[in-house]
This record gives sequence, C-alpha cells and structure tokens, in this order.
Amino acid sequence: MADLEPVDEEWQRGLCVVAHPDDLEFGAAAAIARWTDQGKHLSYVMVTSGEAGIDSMTPDECRRVREAEQIESARIVGVDTVEFLGLPDGILEYGIALRAAICRTIRQHRPEVVITANFRDTWGGRALNQADHIATGRAVLDAARDAGNRWIFADQLTDGLEPWGGVRQVLASGSPEAGHAVDTTATFDRGVASLKAHQAYIDGLGWAFDPEEFLEGFSRPAGTRLGTTFAAPFEVYFLAFGG
Repeated sequence: MADLEPVDEEWQRGLCVVAHPDDLEFGAAAAIARWTDQGKHLSYVMVTSGEAGIDSMTPDECRRVREAEQIESARIVGVDTVEFLGLPDGILEYGIALRAAICRTIRQHRPEVVITANFRDTWGGRALNQADHIATGRAVLDAARDAGNRWIFADQLTDGLEPWGGVRQVLASGSPEAGHAVDTTATFDRGVASLKAHQAYIDGLGWAFDPEEFLEGFSRPAGTRLGTTFAAPFEVYFLAFGG
C-alpha cells in the first residue's frame, strides 16, 4: 500500500463539522489534540445531537446524555467550543437546507481548514457507511465553497455576517481513499480518552468493544505508512474559491 503524505499543518483556525457526537472520536480526535497542542484554534459543530443513537433511551434523554459526553470529549483534546445544530438524527438529507446550515456556521467561524468524517459509500470493502455521514460530508464540501460566494444563501448576510472564502482544505477523517495523515503518536492516548468519554453510547451499542484496541487497529497501520508509530488518515480536498 502506498505511503501517506503529511497533512499540511500551516494553518491556525479549524472547524470540525460532523453528523453526530462520537464521529470525530472514532478517528480524528488524536489529530485534533495534536493541533490544539500546536496552538491552533478548533471548534466543533455537530449537525445532530445523536438522539436516535441509543435504543434504550428516549430521544430527549439521549440528546442530553450525548451532548454532555461530546462536550467532555472535546475538552479532553483541547476544544472548548461545541455547537449542536439540532437537525434530526438518522434522517439527514443532502440538499439545500443542509448546505445552508453548514454554510452559515462556516461563515460564523471563518476557518482555514474544515474537518469532517468519511463520506464515501463504505469504510472500505463491504463495510457500508451511514447515510447521515454521507449527507453531511457532501454538504460540508459544498458549503465550504458556498460560504465564499455572497450570492449563495445571501439571506444569511445580516447583522455583520460576511462571506468567507478562506477555507483552503477539507479533511475527511477515516476515508478509505485517504492519501494523507497526521502523526498522532504523542496524542494517541488522549484520542482514546476522548472516545471513552462516550461511555453511554458505547454501552448502548452492545459491542464487545475496547476503544484503545479499536483505535490502534487503524492508527498503527496508518502510522506505518506515514513513518511514525500512530497516525490519523485523512482524504484531503484542496479548495480555491471561485474554482
């Protein structure tokens, strides 16, 4: 398998936009810990609150639990801004409404880099991806371009909100088409701790599941391809506003 190239880390502001609480922790959190250690500013935006994710809990109860777990998980890796857009879990649809919601938050946060989760149809082979992940990632990619065009979602441009064409890259964590990676050797343990913070969700899955073993299962092979002990793989999309 081909070597992975290092992710360009010459940036200071990042925005993480994913469908559910836990999506970042299943792959990107150790990289986020590395970046906050470098002094970068990152914020989290969850499109849903994952309220349909635990069968034994009602959606209202589940929402409260999963939001609290996500806030704690973010704290572990140095992120203190966590927002929930409140769209319905499990039935996200790619389209104008989702693009608009994500475009607005990109204009508000003005990041140079946007991080999302894998939005390919699979995780590789026959392991199917979830519809919410696919819809969100596709909308993130489009919204990163939409945000810079004042004539797209122009109704948002009130009360001082301006277009933002400064997104240079979108990074999709865990993509089977990943060609880049970040060395997470020094922050791997914090990535594990951030996943463990989602204990109610992990218990609700009913898996015989060890977070450290799971994360090592893809971090070590990615590290070998990068030339490090551990790494987080990303598919990188390079954006140029107006292109």
